[in-house]
Amino acid sequence: MTTDKIYDLFIIGGGINGCGIARDAAGRGLSVFLAEQNDLASGTSSKSTKLIHGGLRYLEHYEFRLVREALIEREVLLKSAPHIIWPLRFVLPHHDGLRPKALLRLGLFLYDHLGGRKILPPTRTIDLASDITGQPLKNDFITGYEYSDCWVEDARLVALSARDAANRGAVIRTRTKCTSVRREGALWKIEIERDGKSESITARAVVNAAGPWVSNVLGQVVGRNDPDRIRMVKGTHIVVDRLYDHDRCYIFQNADGRICFAIPYEQNFTLIGTTDKDHKDDPGKPEASDEEIDYLLRAVSEYFRLPVTREQLRWAYAGIRPLYDDGASKAQEATRDYVLKLDKPEGQAPVLSIFGGKITTARKLAEAVMKELQPFFPAMKGPWTATASLPGGDFPWNEVESRVAALQKTYSFLKPAVIRRLFRAYGTDAEKILEGARFASDLGQSFGPLSEREIAWLREHEWAETADDILWRRSKLGLHLKSEEQQALRQFMEGKDAKPKKSKSKSKELS
Repeated sequence: MTTDKIYDLFIIGGGINGCGIARDAAGRGLSVFLAEQNDLASGTSSKSTKLIHGGLRYLEHYEFRLVREALIEREVLLKSAPHIIWPLRFVLPHHDGLRPKALLRLGLFLYDHLGGRKILPPTRTIDLASDITGQPLKNDFITGYEYSDCWVEDARLVALSARDAANRGAVIRTRTKCTSVRREGALWKIEIERDGKSESITARAVVNAAGPWVSNVLGQVVGRNDPDRIRMVKGTHIVVDRLYDHDRCYIFQNADGRICFAIPYEQNFTLIGTTDKDHKDDPGKPEASDEEIDYLLRAVSEYFRLPVTREQLRWAYAGIRPLYDDGASKAQEATRDYVLKLDKPEGQAPVLSIFGGKITTARKLAEAVMKELQPFFPAMKGPWTATASLPGGDFPWNEVESRVAALQKTYSFLKPAVIRRLFRAYGTDAEKILEGARFASDLGQSFGPLSEREIAWLREHEWAETADDILWRRSKLGLHLKSEEQQALRQFMEGKDAKPKKSKSKSKELS
């Protein structure tokens, strides 16, 4: 099958970079086609530490431009999607292995002021002997520093970026592999495939946002003989039973100089990560090794009063950071900054490849990509995403609680926890999902806290096709649903007549 239309931009990769570029480009008036070989955010973009942060430790590597850009982006992103992004406070316990207190205070002063912070509260010194954040820690830690960053539902950020791109005219194709990209003068002839069916696409420019596959795409798909190389660095995270009751996070420095986070997660758990380990294997199948899991357990156990053990482990995941190979000797020293490589032979179609980057700076990366492509599309509109909300985020960042309360009043037949989860996932679109319902039964079949109405929304608006798309990317309900509920959902998604067994736990029901 051949499509006659000539697209301005063909994007390879449906992670945060690819979807962010598709959104930006479509909003500037360009025609966009994006192909993702798996599900949206199925790679690195769903396997992060879930932080919108400046990167406190990057100051030690003198990456001031990256830190400043990321610090500014925290509040830009918070205002654009306050349902999936919210402020967090991080506690750094001081000990003899850290920098002197005066130097730490200087670093935190820079962190407070480099990005023109207006919303997030400033750093403060805390007495861990009396503050609630000191209670879970060993008595050795007396002084701590508390500073601000933000949380993000990473895979939802990708899905919402794709939705906004589609709303503005972009074509988003998941589970569609790009098999060939060949130049024909000023145009690209592209072959894509899904379920054994091929399709030909023509485009004026190609953006290679394939993440860990970026070099493979350049070499095997585009046909470059000397593709730029990436350094694949694996980051492993673990999820354990909740370690403490307050809402603050911890940032710990390990004996090897690396840092480790402990973050309240999904109400009942604590997220711990991450590692930095060079990865030489298949970029599509990173696994959390026993060695890395034990490393993380040991690292946080150096700080908490009670050791964190494997018995508390509930989930582990690993992702690949596709960093530009800058020759750094250690994985943790490789730059987290993004690198754009534009290949534009005279009179021929351009291809731009993306190396590195992080979720926090993905919006700025998209702007940088459009700036590189500006000469090829001189009539396109200017930057616009800095003040635009993502789907469901069209409300002030500090109105989350009042919005949740209003939704609860309207749909009082639903448990408060269900309402809160829906609003945190969909923002103002939660009203569209629930519209017209007067009883829980109006939402259709239920799978624990997940309703048939919500599943229909995810299928129609967010490209969800399988149970895992819903359980582990559009949400993290995989941590909460019983095994029989998950199995019933799998059968339902496959079109089988599945009725979930009634849960014995009323906390899992909608009402």
